[in-house]
Amino acid sequence: MPIVNGEKSKVQPLRSAKLTKLPWLMHGFSTRYGGVSRIYGGNTLNLGFTKHDSRAAVERNRELLLEKLGAGNARHRWPLVTLRQIHSDLIHCIDRPPLQPLAGDGLISNTPGLLLAVLVADCLPVIVVDRKQRAVGVFHAGWRGTVKRIVEKGVGEMRKHFASDPRDLLAAIGPGIRSCCYDVGEEVRSKFEAQFAYGAGLFREVKESDPVRRKYPLLFLTARAPGHSELPVHLFLDLVEANRRQLLDAGVAEKHIEASFPCTACNLELLFSHRAEKGVTGRLMGVVGTRPPVA
Repeated sequence: MPIVNGEKSKVQPLRSAKLTKLPWLMHGFSTRYGGVSRIYGGNTLNLGFTKHDSRAAVERNRELLLEKLGAGNARHRWPLVTLRQIHSDLIHCIDRPPLQPLAGDGLISNTPGLLLAVLVADCLPVIVVDRKQRAVGVFHAGWRGTVKRIVEKGVGEMRKHFASDPRDLLAAIGPGIRSCCYDVGEEVRSKFEAQFAYGAGLFREVKESDPVRRKYPLLFLTARAPGHSELPVHLFLDLVEANRRQLLDAGVAEKHIEASFPCTACNLELLFSHRAEKGVTGRLMGVVGTRPPVA
């Protein structure tokens, strides 16, 4: 698991050990640390234009992140391309900053000096990098995008536009809500089982714990067989494994996939979580780009 040094006043993006080995690549997954937003507890690095935070604070936070990543300074910063995310499988191939905001959940490019980013606060940010063609992609994978195979389709788009060979791809599945905390409804399981042969294996069932019921079982006797009312069952989805399987199915080697980043809902001191913070929270960012050739 990536480690930060604990200095909350400093911007501290998490990085993939596999991707860091590429000197021409710039990437990172932001944390709460080191920003100027006050609304979400202390000075935090909220990178999304939420209804609670000021636009000026978010713009300054984005500047701080880019400076930390090495993507410029006050005089010149790399263009940062984001999306109006809609939980889709829509992926855009770009070679310059768009004139109008794009709607979708994936970006790919082989243009140096351009940063691609998605915003998350429980959904997964997934970065894919072609080591040979020096092309990159970043994808926003919540359960809706995952069931639509956005990451698998993203690899296909990289093959189409950049002639990427899946054997040359590296992938990092960044911080997001993990199976320990991702409680979902039966309708979500039905959608995954309808789409994937391995869909059922992505879920685990946990019966609701009730210490009173365990101590006084006779109080809960019913006329229904086998004689006791049933405790509710909670379903937990392994969204990380779902996206890892898509990368494998797309031809990415298992050894080239990194998926050891922390759970957003379990690590509120470090990360934002829409679910754990009941919707009042900031946004994290997954960012990737390639450095221009040295003159």
